[in-house]
Amino acid sequence: MGGDVIPPEVAALEDYVPLARERLTAPAWAYVSGGAADEVTLRRNRTAFDQLLLRTRVLADLRQGDTRLDLFGQSYDFPILLAPVAYLKLAHPEGELAAVRGAAATDAGLVVSTHASVSLEQIAAGSPSKRLWFQLYVQPDREFTAGLVRRAEAAGYAALVVTLDAPVGGQRNREQRARFGLPPGIEAVNTRELPPLPAYAGGRGGPLCGGILESALTWNDFDWVRSLTRLPILVKGIMNPEDAERAIQAGVDGLVVSNHGGRTLDTQPAAIEVLPEVADRVRGRVPILFDSGIRRGTDVLKALALGAKAVLVGRPYVFALAAAGSPGVAHVIQILRAELEVAMALTGCRNLRAIDRSVLWKPAAARAMN
Repeated sequence: MGGDVIPPEVAALEDYVPLARERLTAPAWAYVSGGAADEVTLRRNRTAFDQLLLRTRVLADLRQGDTRLDLFGQSYDFPILLAPVAYLKLAHPEGELAAVRGAAATDAGLVVSTHASVSLEQIAAGSPSKRLWFQLYVQPDREFTAGLVRRAEAAGYAALVVTLDAPVGGQRNREQRARFGLPPGIEAVNTRELPPLPAYAGGRGGPLCGGILESALTWNDFDWVRSLTRLPILVKGIMNPEDAERAIQAGVDGLVVSNHGGRTLDTQPAAIEVLPEVADRVRGRVPILFDSGIRRGTDVLKALALGAKAVLVGRPYVFALAAAGSPGVAHVIQILRAELEVAMALTGCRNLRAIDRSVLWKPAAARAMN
């Protein structure tokens, strides 16, 4: 909107948090900021980053340095994308349209949620840069799902990100206490025509999770997903190296290590704690992306050091969207990019290829054990 401006007191991503809280309703705040159950994993996503320390290097030759990379046929100036987040009209009246303008202003990639509050076609039409991927929740109606994929292809989306880690919703007690519900005028417009889930017709004892898992995606179905599109397919929600291997065997083009920002299963490890073992199993066969807990450019550096090729950022840009609209979204990306570049310079990394685990400091006792 025309009145959206960056507040002068914002210097870091966390400065947007209190501003967003002032502007959002209590239920909307619970939705965008909360996690599952006791929010142990939500908090751990941050504390795990804080416990990773960086090792500086001096007098490195940093001339002609850059942060460029290629992902699935597109070139990017920096390894930071915006993660899929549902119902962005909760944060701003223009919702995803405001977010995509902020992303385009910095030439950043944006992953659009199946549960966006604006149609995927409108979002694509509102993106000057066209750096859009579509996040897919496979629906119980498989023909409807195929239709979503066809729509994304026709609208010019460059990749498909299939979210795997939420076959059922997490128990989000903070939302329950705030009595969260979508207000009038906000809905998942891309699934508006989805047929209702058929009644469970199984045996005695009652179905697990109300029967919704009877039609959930399994690895046995993944050939069907692959058959829907020629776009690159990433799978999001990998937290186990065995699942990473299974995904590669199923023919995926990329992985996203993520615990859904702590919003599904509580008391999981932080995603950054799992990233190294997934990267060790994958051994560079497909690109690994990372999300869950990024708040600083140093966090981006740490994720790249542990095996990610790029990161996705979620809550911070939603908070900035609520506080300052499109300029806030662009500002989040600018802050992270500047912080990443400073961190690279001070750890002696001229480009992304130079970033590896040597930038991370280990206590002497841990080094002696390796």
